[in-house]
Amino acid sequence: MLNILGRKFTAFLLIILCLGSVNLPARAAYDRNQAVPVEKVLYGHVESVKNITEKQLVEDKNQGWRTFGGALVGGVIGHQFGGGSGQDVATVLGALLGGGIANQYGNQQYYLEYKLVEMMIKQEDGTQVMIIQDVDPGMTFNAGDEVRVVYLQGYVRVDLAM
Repeated sequence: MLNILGRKFTAFLLIILCLGSVNLPARAAYDRNQAVPVEKVLYGHVESVKNITEKQLVEDKNQGWRTFGGALVGGVIGHQFGGGSGQDVATVLGALLGGGIANQYGNQQYYLEYKLVEMMIKQEDGTQVMIIQDVDPGMTFNAGDEVRVVYLQGYVRVDLAM
């Protein structure tokens, strides 16, 4: 009976570990298919276009959960070996090894690279603005293009004038 409860507890902890390591994607502040109030719209001409990238270092935020999970799994596997005090030693060694491997795996970092377009625009009211926005593969900008500059609450978006 105690062995069955131990397995259920281990399965419960593994489920918690898996749920704790799920990364949800960050939500953009403004999506093209989202209706948002417009403050003003100005037309203008693109004076210059420059494609740029922005690299952002992203660190794994679930390192503690992974280390704990690795130690838990290592301890469970180590507990299967030996008997008496040898089994206790195998459990401790398995937990240390599992935690160390999971901690090493949890130290990984990766880069996200965002493709951006930087545009210098001379607006119809005579002002000049520089706008940086994400690249839209369906909308390429060139010097001389007529564009509309859409001012939203806290954001600016440039589209080709139609």
